[in-house]
Amino acid sequence: MRRRPTARLLVTDPQGRVLLFLFEHRGGALAGLRYWATPGGGVEPGEAVAAAAVRELREETGIVRTLAAVGAPLARRQQVFKVDCGASVCDDEHYFSVPVSDGAVDFSGWTDYERNCMSTHRWWSTLDLAQTAETIWPQDLSRLLELARRHRSA
Repeated sequence: MRRRPTARLLVTDPQGRVLLFLFEHRGGALAGLRYWATPGGGVEPGEAVAAAAVRELREETGIVRTLAAVGAPLARRQQVFKVDCGASVCDDEHYFSVPVSDGAVDFSGWTDYERNCMSTHRWWSTLDLAQTAETIWPQDLSRLLELARRHRSA
């Protein structure tokens, strides 16, 4: 199974809400799959994980941060899932905490793939996450957000 290092972003606003994107797969092996997930993506060959976090943040949200501002990963986990072609991959996910001062998001840096499967975004409160029937990735997002809150207050 292919291992895929990724940088995932816990983007939170001043109210403590987290930014999630709605993925709606319309074709391929994932056709019909619908879920909300954090921004982020794969690390490119030769790229450091923190540099990938900065790049993915800019590309998917329009938010610009330096390597120092993104800092070290807050958490790391592995997740096996299927990609569009039907193959299984093991994502080696590195989570970065990115607090922002407002909720402005710019989608102009999206790739064709992102435009085809990411349909909208939403800022989710902890209560929203606890009460939703929607599929949210990662499944332990509330735990990761608590880690981010503790990290910021330390």
